[in-house]
Amino acid sequence: MIAETIQLALAPVFVLVAIGNIMNLLSTRLGRVVDRARTMQERHRVTTGVEHDLVVREIRLLDRRIVLIGRAILLLVLSGLTIGLTVVILFLGDFLEWDLPQLTAASFILAIALLMGALLLFLLETRQASAALRIPEDFLELGRNI
Repeated sequence: MIAETIQLALAPVFVLVAIGNIMNLLSTRLGRVVDRARTMQERHRVTTGVEHDLVVREIRLLDRRIVLIGRAILLLVLSGLTIGLTVVILFLGDFLEWDLPQLTAASFILAIALLMGALLLFLLETRQASAALRIPEDFLELGRNI
């Protein structure tokens, strides 16, 4: 019976590996956003006029990105903990001979829902990052044939 439980636990463990990889990606993005925010905060002190307004605009955008990444990481951690709970329920059910398929399924579904929420926040963050990187048309010189 324990062999079957180990087989059942493999799927949640693979999801846990994926969650770890996504958290690694998000923590790297967070580090880069924080570094950029620090740079912009230095520029904030020495700019005026239109340039200062652009700096403030970017700082606001960076702040929103930091919040989105932080929330996504929180959901991923909760998802990982719920995956762990799923595995514990599987093994406890086997060792104690309790019939817990509905509880196991519910915890796994919750973990996947939390993972999906984190992925949606990641999507929002990447869209904000892309919007911030749009190159103004002045620099593109679209009217010129090159």
